Amino acid sequence: MFDGYDSCSEDTSSSSSSDESEEEVAPLPSSLPIIKNNGQVYTYPDGKSGMATCEMCGMVGVRDAFYSKTKRFCSVSCSRSYSSNSKKASILARLQGKPPTKKAKVLQKQPLVAKLAAYAQYQATLQNQAKTKAAVPVEGFSWGNYINSNSFTAAPVTCFRHAPMGTCWGDISEGVRVEVPNTDCSLPTKVFWIAGIVKLAGYNALLRYEGFENDSSLDFWCNVCGSDIHPVGWCATSGKPLVPPRTIQHKYTNWKAFLVKRLTGAKTLPPDFSQKVSESMQYPFKTAMRVEVVDKTHLCRTRVAVVDSVIGGRLRLVYEESEDKSDDFWCHMYSPLIHHVGWSRSIGHRFKRSDLTKKQDGHFDAPPHLFLKVKEVDSTGEWFKEGMKLEAIDPLNLSAICVATIRKVLADGYLMIGIDGSEAADGSDWFCYHATSPSIFPVGFCEINMIELTPPRGYAKLPFKWFDYLRETDSIAAPVKLFNKEVPNHGFHVGMKLEAVDLMEPRLVCVATVTRIIHRLLRIHFDGWEEEYDQWVDCESPDLYPVGWCQLTGYQLQPPAPQSSRDSQSSSSKQKKKAKSQQYKGHKKMPSLQLKEELLDGEEYSFLQGASDQESNGSASYYIKQEP
Repeated sequence: MFDGYDSCSEDTSSSSSSDESEEEVAPLPSSLPIIKNNGQVYTYPDGKSGMATCEMCGMVGVRDAFYSKTKRFCSVSCSRSYSSNSKKASILARLQGKPPTKKAKVLQKQPLVAKLAAYAQYQATLQNQAKTKAAVPVEGFSWGNYINSNSFTAAPVTCFRHAPMGTCWGDISEGVRVEVPNTDCSLPTKVFWIAGIVKLAGYNALLRYEGFENDSSLDFWCNVCGSDIHPVGWCATSGKPLVPPRTIQHKYTNWKAFLVKRLTGAKTLPPDFSQKVSESMQYPFKTAMRVEVVDKTHLCRTRVAVVDSVIGGRLRLVYEESEDKSDDFWCHMYSPLIHHVGWSRSIGHRFKRSDLTKKQDGHFDAPPHLFLKVKEVDSTGEWFKEGMKLEAIDPLNLSAICVATIRKVLADGYLMIGIDGSEAADGSDWFCYHATSPSIFPVGFCEINMIELTPPRGYAKLPFKWFDYLRETDSIAAPVKLFNKEVPNHGFHVGMKLEAVDLMEPRLVCVATVTRIIHRLLRIHFDGWEEEYDQWVDCESPDLYPVGWCQLTGYQLQPPAPQSSRDSQSSSSKQKKKAKSQQYKGHKKMPSLQLKEELLDGEEYSFLQGASDQESNGSASYYIKQEP
């Protein structure tokens, strides 16, 4: 953790009486570390004075940056410790490899040879990380340029609790200071400088070097969770030099005093930030684990698949009978589409048995505790029944909410649902939703929220009216009280940018925008594509990610469609849509949310108008009682 700066002069009070006049640092959220000034020194080469070695702690740095006229010590604490009674004990302890005494207050720093070895190891580690984690670059697309040129806003990381750092992002915001590589430098070695966050876009931050004030000429975008961003103080503890950018090197004669004044009281990243990033990117699913997953060719059943790879929590699953491993399915580890082996049998869901007589060598069943837990429901009282009508997102056309029917009630709150007017005779296109799923809605939900409801295929009596349809089909609507009506404080707003899975092609993660918000339901638009490819997604879907997620995890990001693709969309959209509907690729997360008490009794409803596109993050009533 950064502990502040010393003055370069012999007078220890000179840092607080610098002639440079700097504006005060604006207060930031209190949960981030506060930079203090209590004795630790930073070194920065100036190309004039040569190098020096501290006679107390052994730290190597630029001679001009060292303390006292003789430049024998790197800091006040080393100078005082050297002349104190603890000098011999401290030096002896250092020579013996022991930590210095508390009285001496000497930082345990390494000699030059050890530093060079550590730096070489660090560079090797970075190269290995680059080989294993570096994202495949998308030629011509940059999130930073895309956001800057259009003044876009990105959804904050805290909106994505399933993503790395989603639950421990804290108060990282504009104004936070970090240490980053100095690219405006002619030195042959890698050096660093302080920068402040000017703008946040998901994981990405627009940074400005300290000292540039209102000059944005060298502003640059960087992933906050990347390996080159560190808390202020990292250079001191790691023995790395701080070098002011060449463009502004002439602005101040005493850079150390400038930094002390600018940074004292400012906020920086937590000292364990990189550790938290690393921990949040550890995933419990491993290759060779066996799971049950929806059969993409017959979505009414599940099949056994094997985890082939894990990227950022996303799983590439290969169906067990696929000899060449080409028959695969992509989903997030928290997807409601995957379950432990034996789940289908336990709830009465259809299951395709494998032709393999035994597990292949090395394959093993994933433990049940790894999978998404759904809310326990009480089905002993009033409950869903076969034949009840409702509205549901069509998993074969995720841009549509359709008239649907409960075809079968399974155990543990699961329901088999069919889309009216387009069901196969054998029920092979029924799909499974949990009773708490945010992808099913009471009759009238679309009308209340001014969403176009897709009527049954071939239904001629348009415009569609639920009252008439229920009477004609001799059906009843599923009771409103049985549906999930909880709306979390999700933090999304219309116009926010993010990275989203194309659930019709779930191997693809695309540049996307939130275009509508209906309670907890988000309308996701894929930038550069027509609206017919939009998808309804729950606000807690594990298929939504912050800007910069692909770069962080090494996943390929799909940029907005180029103009040539847009021109051909209108002529090919019908064929694409038809081709997409042949296989089931995925749908939304089923969060385990508590059902609220019933809001409606009776069979007739009146609709609340004007509820469309609201950005309410609180609970919302979908219905009111019909007045007599």
